[in-house]
Amino acid sequence: MPFFSVIIPLFNKENFIENTLKSVLCQTFTDFEILIINDGSTDRSEEIVSQFNDPRIKYYTKENGGSSSARNYGIEKANANYITFLDADDYWYPNFLQEMFQNINCYPKNHVFSAAIEIETSTSIFPARYSIPKSGNCVIVNFFTASLKETVIWTSCAVFHKSVFDEIGHFDIKIKSGQDTDMWIRIGLSYPVLFSWKILARYVYDPNSLSKKTSSLYGKMNFSKFSELEKNNLDLKKFLDLNRFSLAIKCKLDQNNTLFENYYKAINLKQLSLKKRILLELPSFILKPLIGLKTVLAAYRLGSSVFK
Repeated sequence: MPFFSVIIPLFNKENFIENTLKSVLCQTFTDFEILIINDGSTDRSEEIVSQFNDPRIKYYTKENGGSSSARNYGIEKANANYITFLDADDYWYPNFLQEMFQNINCYPKNHVFSAAIEIETSTSIFPARYSIPKSGNCVIVNFFTASLKETVIWTSCAVFHKSVFDEIGHFDIKIKSGQDTDMWIRIGLSYPVLFSWKILARYVYDPNSLSKKTSSLYGKMNFSKFSELEKNNLDLKKFLDLNRFSLAIKCKLDQNNTLFENYYKAINLKQLSLKKRILLELPSFILKPLIGLKTVLAAYRLGSSVFK
């Protein structure tokens, strides 16, 4: 039985999957299986994968059902006790699995392990910014307080004991965008996170991704399933309100007033900074150029995203 099961959902990533798969096969820790779940790709993704000849690769095809469906399929097929996901357009540094293996051995009572990432845009590569002070190589954190800037559980840079999914359940296939956030919230309510400050993975920004399109706003999660829990969990409430703020801004940019009001009315405005409260009140014709400028500055490492 392999130590890790690496699950790679694949849907029309012909420009990325080769580098992603090579980053797994180049790992210094070699006791793993790779489960590639082709979720109905219509491009050359399958052709590219077929060029790799490694007995650790297991290839599955299914009708398109979205990334949640593909990840759930991989969880069911996984043979290892420790499961990790890698999106088909991201990649790992060669020591990712080795570092995770060492952390698992050092903290055997923990079930959720993650690490810092860096972000690649068309203009630059820069480390993600986190809301916790850096202290030592590893730290056990509360998911919600540690994720007020960048989330400390990134889909392509985390490892989970298989029992986590037995307790928490699988990815919610009804959520078309933001299903990973929904999963991390559910995990964060039950498990602490062992977070490593070593940068072990790179998120490659793909402007064609579904989550970047305003047409996916109707498929975003609305956090209603956590409405009762957030009443008595202030850390959860603050985390959810920051996510609602981000989605409300995107709705306003898309001039989707109905969805904007749904997110806006659920926010405790006292949880937000003055800057964020002002942004929520601005009309879209003023907001758009401000967001555009902020996004450009962030791409050149001259500021952070306005959505955080």
